[in-house]
Amino acid sequence: MVQKYQSPVRVYKQPFELVMAAYERRFPTCPLIPMFVGSDVVEEDVSEDGSVQKVQRRCALDVDAPRLLKRIAGVDYVYFSQNNTLNRRERTLHIESHNETFSNRVIIHEACCYSVHPENEDWTCFEQSASLDIKSFFGFESTVEKIAMKQYATSIKKGKEIIEFYLKELEDEGVTQVPRWSLSLTPAPAKPLPAVSSSGPAPCAEPPAVAVAAPPPADANDSDLGNSAANSAANSAANAGTVCVPGALVESQAGAPEDKLDADYIIRYLGDLTPLQESCLIRLRQWLQETHKGKIPKDEHILRFLRARDFNMDKAREILCQSLTWRKQHQVDYLLETWASPQVLHDHYTGGWHHHDKDGRPLYILRLGQMDTKGLVRALGEESLLRHVLSINEEGLRRCEENTKVFGRPISCWTCLVDLEGLNMRHLWRPGVKALLRIIEVVEANYPETLGRLLILRAPRVFPVLWTLVSPFIDENTRKKFLIYAGNDYQGPGGLVDYIDKEVIPDFLGGECMCEVPEGGLVPKSLYRTAEELENEDIRLWTETIYQSASVFKGAPHELLIEIIDASSVITWDFDVCKGDVVFHIYHSKRAPQTPRKDPLATHGITSPGGNNVQLIDRSWTLGQDYSMVESPLTCKEGESVQGSHVTRWPGFYILQWKFHGTPACAATNLPRVDDVLASLQVSSHKCKVMYYTEVLGSEDFRGSMTSLESSHSGFSQLSAATTSSSQSQSSSMISR
Repeated sequence: MVQKYQSPVRVYKQPFELVMAAYERRFPTCPLIPMFVGSDVVEEDVSEDGSVQKVQRRCALDVDAPRLLKRIAGVDYVYFSQNNTLNRRERTLHIESHNETFSNRVIIHEACCYSVHPENEDWTCFEQSASLDIKSFFGFESTVEKIAMKQYATSIKKGKEIIEFYLKELEDEGVTQVPRWSLSLTPAPAKPLPAVSSSGPAPCAEPPAVAVAAPPPADANDSDLGNSAANSAANSAANAGTVCVPGALVESQAGAPEDKLDADYIIRYLGDLTPLQESCLIRLRQWLQETHKGKIPKDEHILRFLRARDFNMDKAREILCQSLTWRKQHQVDYLLETWASPQVLHDHYTGGWHHHDKDGRPLYILRLGQMDTKGLVRALGEESLLRHVLSINEEGLRRCEENTKVFGRPISCWTCLVDLEGLNMRHLWRPGVKALLRIIEVVEANYPETLGRLLILRAPRVFPVLWTLVSPFIDENTRKKFLIYAGNDYQGPGGLVDYIDKEVIPDFLGGECMCEVPEGGLVPKSLYRTAEELENEDIRLWTETIYQSASVFKGAPHELLIEIIDASSVITWDFDVCKGDVVFHIYHSKRAPQTPRKDPLATHGITSPGGNNVQLIDRSWTLGQDYSMVESPLTCKEGESVQGSHVTRWPGFYILQWKFHGTPACAATNLPRVDDVLASLQVSSHKCKVMYYTEVLGSEDFRGSMTSLESSHSGFSQLSAATTSSSQSQSSSMISR
């Protein structure tokens, strides 16, 4: 497979002729690059008017390769052929080089060009591209490729230093200007020189050649492979032709000179990238210019996708193209101008931007524990919440651009502070969790590497349950950015003050800075959407699909059986009391109940209206002997929504029971008399209805989640201890209405 490399445009703030004078001083050897052993002029030719000079050199390199590899290859030096064409009239120098040694096994090619800056004729630009094709190398292909990549990166870094070294040498000698070429300055044509090898080692009898990735440092020398001296931010941006505008896409015309990325611009606006990372960015950008009809993403946007895939070009290109299609379909580039948040979000969405952290990153605060996620989903629907979150991300990108200008350094991501005080099982309402997972999926796919750090404060005991449900859908690289604190120890060393200036810590976290993030509170049910309004929403379909309905009669409780194989598993439940009042119990039994008794009325030709009714506890069982109660009874009123969880202590059979409120305790162990049930049907108040959903979190998943959290930050230790103690007692339940 051919590996290709492309460097950004390097800019020297010196005229072309002066740079050429510095360039010529690097021959025949360059002490700044010890591996560049020497070079010989093989052939030289000058045009009649002296404007064009062609020079062919043979360069020898002492490649930094393992001794064993050199012995297998049978050579100590690698030879390259380099062809330079200097056009004084057009003020350009083109350099082409390729390897002679082992050319039948490894093909290395490099093209470089010095030219006048398009915006300033007193500046000089340098561009470089290279390719490496390893056909075979004694089974060491992978090793050779790594050596090549290392050599290429080293050459790029050294190139800048070399040109600047000789420019400084010229300046010390009093040479600060070289006249431009003109016919009056035309030198006499030079005679071609014979191929004499005097300054380097003798050529090999058989050129078997060691594989090197980069073209010779002679090229590396010749081609100023380094980062150019830093230009001013404004000039860099102008030179690169990159404009900071809202949205992810920028209009540009492929192939135009201003489309080329300036090295100084990269450092100023994108960060200190390695030569190979720069190459990936430039090549992916060029590919987009050629395939996307002039509309390409901003460089910061492209770079995020490359970072998300560890600069794997193919993988980054795939997810970036998918995201660009998604942005176009949903008109995301115009979201900030078109999206108007409903009033319910202004009043009850507990999130907002708040200054910046110590690194200059925009700071977003989310008081998740105070947010009525169920109320927001019921009032707005999933789509509106998603659009709101997308607008937050778009605003974050805009703020990163602004902070980059303000602080004078690249800022490509933001910090999020999540306060979990008040988090309870109500936040585990399944349609709300499902909406959250979808939002996470969309954001992960389209805004990679935008979250720099996530600070989670005041994590309560219920948090590990939520984390177990959500964490598998969060990218591993993102999870590594989570710092989690339990209790109130987040303000000391290792806490908030390490990441946020003390003067901007919000007042509700013990700071002195007033924070305008809404306090939230319950969304009034009067704002909930009706069933008709939710007809086209996924939430209604999803709820009707996964929730089960059950009827509870006086003397006829509804029971659900859950078998637990591994202790320390977590049983979670979510139910709504649609009609009547019920009492909720959880029992444990070591033996399985008999076949469930369904609808005791059915044998008398009567069908219990409004849902199923299943009874499991045998009337012969004795409470405390055959089965035991593992949770205190919970009385639930009509209209309430209840979410909860239970960490199991033993394996066996757990029975969730909904019982008509007011039924004597012994009724759970006795079958109802048909006459009593028939009588109860005559009174509507003797019938209850519940909609419920249950899920079991496996012990391995729950413990794995705990381990993941504990490894996030030592500040999680208090939460870990609280959860561990509860899992040891195995009777801790977390319930919310």
